[in-house]
Amino acid sequence: MERRFHTRWACAACILMADYLRYTGRFAPSPSGRLHFGSLVAALASFLEARANHGSWLVRMEDIDTPRCVPGMDAAILASLESHGLHWDGEVMYQSLQHARYADVVNSLLTRHQAYYCQCTRKQVKAAGGVYPGTCRHLGLGPDNAAVRVKLPGSITAFEDDILGTQAPNDPHALEDTIIRRRDGLYAYNLVVVLDDIQQRVTHIVRGSDLLPTTLTHLNLYQMLDAKTPDYAHLPVAAVAPGRKLSKQNHATPLDDSRPTTNLVSALRFLNQDVPDDWYSLTPEALLSVATTRWDRKKVAKQPEIIVDDHESTYYSGP
Repeated sequence: MERRFHTRWACAACILMADYLRYTGRFAPSPSGRLHFGSLVAALASFLEARANHGSWLVRMEDIDTPRCVPGMDAAILASLESHGLHWDGEVMYQSLQHARYADVVNSLLTRHQAYYCQCTRKQVKAAGGVYPGTCRHLGLGPDNAAVRVKLPGSITAFEDDILGTQAPNDPHALEDTIIRRRDGLYAYNLVVVLDDIQQRVTHIVRGSDLLPTTLTHLNLYQMLDAKTPDYAHLPVAAVAPGRKLSKQNHATPLDDSRPTTNLVSALRFLNQDVPDDWYSLTPEALLSVATTRWDRKKVAKQPEIIVDDHESTYYSGP
């Protein structure tokens, strides 16, 4: 009886460990606008990397900043992914439904004196040089009219990127005491993205290079939370001019969901993958199936951005 018990326990432990180590990637759009070509590049690369590694691919709706979210945009984003054959695993997580979990972590950090209340305004931080100097760190302020900042360790200053190699971003904001709950009560991106990746057991993150500097913030938060860190791979972002990436704020042209195969071929070529001309005749699902077998992350350009045609964005003609 005792021997069978230990055998069952060992098997259960192996299953849990195998589940934890299984490749899990994710795509986490914000429902503040429709997907555009740059969004498709990030979604496609993370999807192919997950499928090529026989892993799971999750979709998370980053709707934590509710004032910026557009009603119904989450459904439009999911429909766009499905029209391109980018079918996800499991249920879509919505950050707006996770507040209780975020609150527990923030309260715990405050109780352990690893976080503190801060009443500094953006104007005051700007006057101090633009980087938060830790003004309120030891003042013992209360919660009235205050944000919550974390005492970021700052001990992790470099990391190994799966595409770009060793990275040590020279961004002073990455190691400042970042805000984890805003003055208006909303939880901050830097905290919730880490908590959600931990909750969903994400092992690999493939995303645009515009987010590379925040990686140091996130790695230091993982260290504080005593959690296993994921691997990171940063892609070049699509831009219409140097420093002008495709984005919803820059009025990037939404994806035309009526031509998914053409969009996928363009995204694959942006990612420097080999794409035969006859792939234009494939359905999105068939194209993704063969693209998965031929996916080669090493071919992705090791640069922060790639300039694309102006027609991908209405930035030059206004909203």
